[in-house]
Amino acid sequence: MDEEYDVIVLGTGLKECILSGLLSVDGLKVLHMDRNDYYGGESASLNLIQLWKRFRGNDKPPAHLGSSRDYNVDMIPKFMMANGNLVRVLIHTDVTKYLYFKAVDGGYVFNKGKVHKVPATDMEALKSPLMGLFEKRRARKFFIYVQNYEDSDPKTHEGMDLTRVTTRELIAKYGLDDNTIDFIGHALALHRDDRYLNEPALDTVKRMKLYAESLARFQGGSPYIYPLYGLGELPQAFARLSAVYGGTYMLNKPECKVEFNEEGKVAGVTSEGETAKCKKVVCDPSYLPNKARKVGRVARAIAIMSHPIPSTDESHSVQVILPQKQLGRRSDMYLFCCSYTHNVAPKGKFIAFVSTEAETDHPESELKPGIDLLGPVDEIFFDIYDRYEPVNEPSLDNCFISTSYDATTHFESTVTDVLNMYTMITGKVRLHSLVLEYLWYKTTLCRISTILGL
Repeated sequence: MDEEYDVIVLGTGLKECILSGLLSVDGLKVLHMDRNDYYGGESASLNLIQLWKRFRGNDKPPAHLGSSRDYNVDMIPKFMMANGNLVRVLIHTDVTKYLYFKAVDGGYVFNKGKVHKVPATDMEALKSPLMGLFEKRRARKFFIYVQNYEDSDPKTHEGMDLTRVTTRELIAKYGLDDNTIDFIGHALALHRDDRYLNEPALDTVKRMKLYAESLARFQGGSPYIYPLYGLGELPQAFARLSAVYGGTYMLNKPECKVEFNEEGKVAGVTSEGETAKCKKVVCDPSYLPNKARKVGRVARAIAIMSHPIPSTDESHSVQVILPQKQLGRRSDMYLFCCSYTHNVAPKGKFIAFVSTEAETDHPESELKPGIDLLGPVDEIFFDIYDRYEPVNEPSLDNCFISTSYDATTHFESTVTDVLNMYTMITGKVRLHSLVLEYLWYKTTLCRISTILGL
């Protein structure tokens, strides 16, 4: 605490740990502190006793659920797109050597009251009841356009400027019906609500291409992968990376008060009467609540079950997206399920999560459409938490604050926030370099393929 650092990072959530790792690799002197005595912050993984303590107070978990240590229940459950930004960050930083991954069995979508598989092969697409025969022909033409589209090749644009043409206008050209649009926008492009329809189509096309590339990456039944033993391994892996490059870690540091000089810029962080000096602070909103504002709430349910989710082909790991229009809501609902095959529960047990952007004060009733899809549950917990975003100007106070985790069950929005923060902190555009280095390091994916057993 008696030294001066380039950056002090407060909180060991995934975003903060990724930034700590990236900044340490860049040669910055980093001190990483957390008021808790464990890694992960809001994105920690809990064992059964910790889960009970958080939601049931002093009650003890029932013996029939098995050993506490066999559970790794993620508080912010999210799958990773196999060709997404987080995988690129993992490869770029070589954090893959600390982690083991397994492909997720399937992606599904809720449509007209039923759960349907998002087709992962031509044969599945042919048999899928999501579209009729003629609609499939129209959709195929649209998918071919998306597949062939290249930013740098005007010949593939078919005369359309996707930075100006809206998604609604682009899809209208192919005459697709509302159910197909719902499927494309929410199950493939992974938009959270329908605002995308009136926004430039380029973002939707890029999202669809990412989905297709991720699906093809490991030839699995979905575009997602997930670490064995849950997401709690991710913050710790980036913490190890930071330590390898000289980062210093201090857990169980109470208060962590950020100090400012007379110009309003960060001067250091005080804990237990000692102040560590620094030039910049990176933290989650809970460390600087006066520099963040509430922008929404996430309602979630966590269920322990003894069976897979019905209508998902006995899948042991799965995502189900319930588009807003199917539920008469303003935002989508997400269903996430993992099991003992990913080492997050004892054999025969499944962990399911239902989450959505809260629109009422009653999570039990609001989450009912998703919970109804689970079938019988052994135990269920309900929770609602606030989402915050920074309101400060980092160039004036040198405080770089992350946004709270959203309700989605994939990591793309999370990593976008991390990379934007990295650019603000360093002035470097990390995403561009990652894309270039990703092409260079492409063969490194073979290692993940080996880990996946493919």
